[in-house]
Amino acid sequence: MDPVNLSDLAGCVDQSWSPVIGDPTFMGWFTVLCYFTASFASFFAGWVRLRDKRVWFLLGIFLLLLGVNKQLDLQSALTAVGRCLAHIQGWYDQRRVMQSAFILTLLCVSAVVMVIALFRLRRSLHRVGLALLGFGFLVTFVAVRAVGFHHFDQFISAYTDIGIRMNWLMELGGIGLILVNAVAAIRGRRKRQRDPHGASLPYSRRDLRSSYPSEDV
Repeated sequence: MDPVNLSDLAGCVDQSWSPVIGDPTFMGWFTVLCYFTASFASFFAGWVRLRDKRVWFLLGIFLLLLGVNKQLDLQSALTAVGRCLAHIQGWYDQRRVMQSAFILTLLCVSAVVMVIALFRLRRSLHRVGLALLGFGFLVTFVAVRAVGFHHFDQFISAYTDIGIRMNWLMELGGIGLILVNAVAAIRGRRKRQRDPHGASLPYSRRDLRSSYPSEDV
């Protein structure tokens, strides 16, 4: 491969990509709203459910970043960088092979990450399993979408028989799984678990407050 000159790469990217609103349609802005709603719900679930606060806070940050990126369209910049590198280094004619290898590697990495996450959180799956499934769905969708693989772009841009685009179903489906799980966590009863000696253990932040004597007495 030919060496990469950073100034040439920057010039190529500047010609093929510029920061614009990625999807200025109703569904685009609706998806952003869904990202922010699910992000807020995840943060609130982490505030209520102390046991799983790390999972919920990480999901909240992840959804917030994706919501911002939805209209900044930064994945298009990544695609532009890849195409420019292919031109500069002389492997543009073999880009399909590189894309396929990248997607396969990405799917394998995503699968390994999900297996590790499921193993480490195996005792919490009944509380956050649906959200983890939505997270894996979104990670795979967004990452593969960023590659700009032509056949995949055609597939997700296609309309179903009922007039709904596949990318709406895939992206909103992942967001929906996380949102449903977060709402269920928020609305769940703040039960207390008890240790073998009968001592009460706080399950939620409200329980944690109630374990202390009131200052008004």
